[in-house]
Amino acid sequence: MGFDRDHLEGAAPDPRRRELSRMRAAATALLLLMTALFAATSVSLSEAPWIPYLRAFAEAGMVGACADWFAVVALFRRPLGMPIPHTGIVPANKDRIAEALGRFISNNFLTRQTVNRKLLQIDMTGVAAKWVTDPENSGKIAAFCSRALPELVKIVPEGRIREIVDELARRGAQSVPIAPLSAHLLETLWARGEAQGLLDRAIVYAAEALSRNKARIEKRLAKKSPRWLPKWIDAMLVDRVMTGLVGTLSNMRNPAHPWRKELQGAIEQVIASLATDPALAAQGEELKARVLADPVFQRQAELMWEKIERRLVADLSTRGDDVAKAIDAALLGLANWLLSDPELTAALNRRIRLAALRALPPRRAEIGAYIAEVVRRWNTDTLVDKLELSVGCDLQFIRINGTLVGGVIGLLIFAVGKWIENSR
Repeated sequence: MGFDRDHLEGAAPDPRRRELSRMRAAATALLLLMTALFAATSVSLSEAPWIPYLRAFAEAGMVGACADWFAVVALFRRPLGMPIPHTGIVPANKDRIAEALGRFISNNFLTRQTVNRKLLQIDMTGVAAKWVTDPENSGKIAAFCSRALPELVKIVPEGRIREIVDELARRGAQSVPIAPLSAHLLETLWARGEAQGLLDRAIVYAAEALSRNKARIEKRLAKKSPRWLPKWIDAMLVDRVMTGLVGTLSNMRNPAHPWRKELQGAIEQVIASLATDPALAAQGEELKARVLADPVFQRQAELMWEKIERRLVADLSTRGDDVAKAIDAALLGLANWLLSDPELTAALNRRIRLAALRALPPRRAEIGAYIAEVVRRWNTDTLVDKLELSVGCDLQFIRINGTLVGGVIGLLIFAVGKWIENSR
């Protein structure tokens, strides 16, 4: 019946193998029971009228059991090792079975209609998200990732991570127009009030800078003023100018100040121009290209990525628990987000289905050929073992049914024969 591959490979015994052994033993025991009944009724000296009927039942049951045993065994091997024609059907037709199995799967399971119909019935994103929301499952994924990431980073060639990140950042920067993006960011900051706060701090800084540099400004003005002008007049002029400027800057902190409103209007005009003016957009792209191509900028970016890469390797190795917690939290957040957004879930399911439809049906012939090739490469004993494990129990039921049905039919034939004999 083939060797026990489960024990040979050190795996847990297949429960199907135990069930097959049990059913085979039951069918064989029933055959032995019929044999014992036939022997007992054949040597019995009793003249009870039911003895011949029981012997006929047992005899026909033996015949049915042997015939079905032969049929079942002939599927997988030669009965008793004898070279009887049309036995060992599965081993003799392994290549035909492989081709038929490959065609059956490719023609019945991998057609575009079948795949599409099945995928429409499955909420793949929802199932995956629900599975991840189980803390045990997300924890296992996070733990695996936290253990695998340091090893993956180590096997990546030195500098490759930096090159990948740099390339992605460069492509992202090149693909996004800088002027509209700047306008959007400035508009957001201006609307939320952060820019207003920056403007207030800039005004305060300007006033303080004027006060701190009053003496320096006075010296510069003195150098520019005529020599015949008295120094006390220079000092008075500087003092009045500085006092006026500082006072004006202080007053501009009031949102209702006319100059403050005028400055706000100018800033808003600049923001609007950044979003709509083609000339400013072109200047922004030109400036962005110069910055990205600047060797100083490139060198600074390389130094930054080198530090990030070194820190990344060190942190992944020493902070496995923190990395696992971060991955776990990210997975749970992503899963809950997907479950809370039916439109996003449906869109992802649609993309997965389209990807599967692009990948599977056009290659179903290749997949079928691959399945056939795998089956052809199987050892004959392996093929017989797999098929017998799959259908063996049902085949043993055929033996049991053949024994009982054969016995009943034999009994009926014997009873009809007796009735005809007694009717003469």
